[in-house]
Amino acid sequence: MDFAYTPEQEAIRAAITDICARFGDDYWLKKDKEGGFPAELHQALAKNGWLGICIPEEYGGSGLGISEAAVMMQTIAQTGGGMSAASAIHMNIFGLNPVVVFANDVQKKRMLPPLVEGRHRTCFMVTEPNTGLNTTQLRTRAERHGDHYVLNGQKVWISTAQVAEKALILARTTPIEEVKNHTDGLSLFYTDMDRSHIEVREIEKMGRKAVDSNQVFIDNLRVPVEDRIGEEGKGFQYILHGMNPERILLASEAVGLGRLALGKATQYAKEREVFNRPIGQNQGVQHPLAECWMQLEAANLMVFNAAWRYDQGMACGAEANAAKYLAGEAGYNACQTAVMTHGGFGYAKEYHVERYLRESLVPRIAPISPQLILCFIAEKVLGLPKSY
Repeated sequence: MDFAYTPEQEAIRAAITDICARFGDDYWLKKDKEGGFPAELHQALAKNGWLGICIPEEYGGSGLGISEAAVMMQTIAQTGGGMSAASAIHMNIFGLNPVVVFANDVQKKRMLPPLVEGRHRTCFMVTEPNTGLNTTQLRTRAERHGDHYVLNGQKVWISTAQVAEKALILARTTPIEEVKNHTDGLSLFYTDMDRSHIEVREIEKMGRKAVDSNQVFIDNLRVPVEDRIGEEGKGFQYILHGMNPERILLASEAVGLGRLALGKATQYAKEREVFNRPIGQNQGVQHPLAECWMQLEAANLMVFNAAWRYDQGMACGAEANAAKYLAGEAGYNACQTAVMTHGGFGYAKEYHVERYLRESLVPRIAPISPQLILCFIAEKVLGLPKSY
């Protein structure tokens, strides 16, 4: 049993830290105020090949595991960019996993290298306004017309749709009343963001302004059959292969954000003097910070347990969901504690911790709620009856 990072993982952490050091607090404060995709960070990582960390070498990637990707994404969050930085890269790391696993060789050669090289950015269109997490009830339709499909429907909470050149879209090709199993009849497409048939409306939100979230309206989008991934009607099964990696990576980012906040708060507690002594000398300040450290470390162990199991080809659904839950809570607690440690200055943007707190809600909410994770653990691990 070895809990140490491998030399390769340590090298990844060092290399990503060096790249992210070019993008300091002022950069992210400006992005938080003005918005705008952090293209400079995206391109810096692309230039050094990091966007293909999990993509096979024959398609331009590094062919490494989710464990290495988790090290990378945690470092991106922890070095100052938080969820604004991590979310700008996140989809490119896990999102194309269905393409890697289920696309044919011709498709992989066409679709993957531009992503690795940073020429293409992609968005993941699954969630819809009236279905939420009940994915099998999606209403977006894809109707076959000879050598192409025509897609119509609406998606919501689609990140980076303002800037993406490509989209991974889940749509229903067979009406749900005509399938034997409710998970059948959904198909997956990786295709161009043809903005003459795709309207994107940004959703104003409380945090992570640098990475847009959107409503998307698809109107008679023509998609070649060659852009369908795998078999028609099997798309739901395909996206399941990306769910555990997504939870693991998001959890690693939540730990990174929490560590970032904890570092800011600890340094402030050492420097800020009240009543002629540093506030960090007071147990009322010390103890919450110490608790945050322990929570983050415990969550991190579950993150890399889940990542290791995934890379070994072992079942990891419970571990991936538990990692996401624990890291989401630990990250949030650390960010909230950082604000309170700063007192009134914690409410000021120039100290950055209020941004971290706003961003910490992202890994708590998405891509699945804490409550549904508790339901999953209760049913799948403890054997309790399904509650929904």
